[in-house]
Amino acid sequence: MPERAVGAPPAAAALRAVLGEFVTGVTVLTVGGPLPHGMTANSFTSVSLDPPLVLLCVSRDSLMSACLADADGFGISVLAAGQEHLARHFADRRRRPGRAQFTTVGWSPGEQTGAPLLHGALAWLECRPWRCHNGGDHVIVVGRLVAARTAADSDALIFRRGRFDRYGKPHPAAGRRHIQPLLKEAQ
Repeated sequence: MPERAVGAPPAAAALRAVLGEFVTGVTVLTVGGPLPHGMTANSFTSVSLDPPLVLLCVSRDSLMSACLADADGFGISVLAAGQEHLARHFADRRRRPGRAQFTTVGWSPGEQTGAPLLHGALAWLECRPWRCHNGGDHVIVVGRLVAARTAADSDALIFRRGRFDRYGKPHPAAGRRHIQPLLKEAQ
């Protein structure tokens, strides 16, 4: 039986250490328009397949939160292992604002939203805002997918304990061919 927590919640630093044990992928969230903006986000997850929904959590006080409030679409680039420099670039609050933050980055506008989609990423998603929810000091942004695609198979950029790392190809015995029959049986 798991232990039950008693008393006050942990201090912010202790909580950050506990939550840092959860391995996440790394994405860059973008909005287009006259003042495009990007932000590194590891708080990305799928919500629903029908309708197709994803969510990201954005600091309530961030520029991205304000940009999303005015945007009619946004893009998500799922970063590959060799793209740590992009994760750091879009996490750097000192980078130039607007279009200038994209001048050294390869990108193309999304066909559905016009949001910048970063070249070399593992996958790209384009969304229309669906719902926003209060999440304490963050806003939980739920987007409805209007486009999604993947690139060639590559290692993923991951984040754990405040550090970037890579997640490589699994052992061949753990490949998709073993998962597919299970998915068919579940249907």
